[in-house]
Order: sequence, then structure tokens, then C-alpha cells
Amino acid sequence: MTTLYGLEDLAVGTGENSTKLRLFDGPLDLGWKHCAMTSDFVAEFAALRYKTSRGLYKEVRHNVGYLTNELIENAVKFRAGGEIVVEASIASNTFRTKVSNLVDKGTAEKFRHLLSEITIGDPSDLLIERIEANATGSGSGSGLGLLTLMSDYGAHFAWIFGSGEADGKIPLETYASIAIPDLSN
Repeated sequence: MTTLYGLEDLAVGTGENSTKLRLFDGPLDLGWKHCAMTSDFVAEFAALRYKTSRGLYKEVRHNVGYLTNELIENAVKFRAGGEIVVEASIASNTFRTKVSNLVDKGTAEKFRHLLSEITIGDPSDLLIERIEANATGSGSGSGLGLLTLMSDYGAHFAWIFGSGEADGKIPLETYASIAIPDLSN
């Protein structure tokens, strides 16, 4: 059984004109340095169209890089082995990305619980509540990156949990979109 959290219309893929990157687990071990390198590459890919405006270029590169890095870091941190696939596209002044990986059942359940909390209510209010809870020592810090992206960057998300594989691993697809400036203005 497939389970969807977030915006259903966002979870339809990144489109035909997407760039796809595969991060393979292997002798070099898939780690944090790969997150930064990959998100920098994707951010540069998205920002190059704004190279005539230093301000727009820096804004798009930062926003896309931050979004992509957060998603790839989560995929690396919580994956249950195997590759991570990153897809990215730009259309109609929107940057869209999809990050796919495998998680184990326990991680999937914890993440589903987190998503049921952070996908209801106002992201700004939830972010403040989580920060305050962490300051008093009663919070787990979970979800701060996603809530920051939703609250401060206007990011939209969807997550699809697959039904599972024979080895007990569950496919997870994370979809995200963020507005980027219109070049025609």
C-alpha cells in the first residue's frame, strides 16, 4: 500500500525535462560531502539562467542549494543502504525536485509520525514551537529543516512511502517545489 503525505498534485514527478543524478553507495561511502557537492551542482544548474543579475543568481543558487541539500542530507542520514536518486527541473518559475531512497520500517514509521505533525497547521507557528521546545530541552529537533523551508522559503512538499520490498526496505520519494523569479520581468 502506498501512502501520501503533503500536496498530492506535487507528487506527479519532476517532468520530462528533468536532470537525474544517481548517488551510488560504494567504496567511497555515500556521505555528507556528497550532499554538499550534489546540492551545489543542482543549485548552479538552476541559477545559471540568472547569471546576468548577480542578485537573482545568488538568491536562486542559495534557495535551491539549501532545499536540495536538506533533502539529500535527510536521504543520506536515514537511508537503509542503496542509491539515492535526485531529479530536478525548472518550469513556470518553479524549481521542482524529487529525492528517492530506501528506508527501513522503523525509520518509515518515525517519519510518518513526524509528517503527520508538521504537515498540519501553520509552518511558521510549528517552527517556533519546535525551536522553543528545543531551547527548553523538551524537543527532539526533528523537522526543523523542513519547517524552515516551508516557513521561510515557501517550499511545498509531498512524500510517498511505497509498500515495501522483499528485504523489508520501504521506498521513499520526497517531492519539493520552490518558487524562483520570473526572467521575463
